[in-house]
Amino acid sequence: MRRRLYFLLPDVSSTQQVVDDLLLTRVEARRIHVLGRRDIDLRDLPEANVLQKTDVIHGAQTGVILGAALGVLGGVLFTVFPPNDSNLPLVTLLVGSLLGALFGFWAASLVGAAVPNSRLKPFQVWIERGMLLLMIDVASKDAQRIAELMRQHPQAVPGGIEPTIPAFP
Repeated sequence: MRRRLYFLLPDVSSTQQVVDDLLLTRVEARRIHVLGRRDIDLRDLPEANVLQKTDVIHGAQTGVILGAALGVLGGVLFTVFPPNDSNLPLVTLLVGSLLGALFGFWAASLVGAAVPNSRLKPFQVWIERGMLLLMIDVASKDAQRIAELMRQHPQAVPGGIEPTIPAFP
């Protein structure tokens, strides 16, 4: 299980100092994400990607659940009211569920990729004012250690902790 720590920083140079300290404490570079206004040059900072900037993950999760439910419903309808009076096995429910989940995943991911990440809404005003949002994905057991390290950087304003995030490799 991972946690995402949020911090607001005033500029690129102070963010670079914090990122350097994080790398020295063995936080992997792929676990550090920086988000700023489009007109700010982040230089060598690890920029947030589509997974952090959009609601694609939330959309995919919702799509799989709704798609599977609708697929099961479709499978039930096909088993109860089969086309051409054929006899469809109960595996039709499983096939319908899998096809529905795949379609839901695909469709909702596309929609989610076009929507800004709703979890970043509280930070939007600060980002528009020119601050940078630093997101650090850490193992739950390391969250306290990283929070202590961040206290050494008074310019870093804590923005909260997201209790659970998907633990992609």
